Amino acid sequence: MPNYMLILHDDPKAFGANITPAQMQAVIAEYQAWAGKLAAQERLLGGEKLKDEGGRVMTRGGGKPRVVDGPYAEAKEVIGGYFTIRAESYDHAVELCLDHPHLKYGARIELREVEPT
Repeated sequence: MPNYMLILHDDPKAFGANITPAQMQAVIAEYQAWAGKLAAQERLLGGEKLKDEGGRVMTRGGGKPRVVDGPYAEAKEVIGGYFTIRAESYDHAVELCLDHPHLKYGARIELREVEPT
């Protein structure tokens, strides 16, 4: 059975600026409940929220690796976190994600099949 990664895209300006700590805890509880549901079905393989800071972006150009702080200023969204799930097919993975709380808040989920090792 294939594994799929849900890559959670966020617009940091659209969410979180006008939310109280209590509201944020409620949102976190929704994400945990969704993950718990898939864990109970033995479909959740992992997932984490990423730190809000941009991390580093690595590229190779001019014959040597280049590392810069990210995200780039022209980016309108960041990767906020990820989940890895097990599903029978892409269609099944989509079905499992239809009630993901990330979609409730107007954000985007990129769904990618994980290459088997």
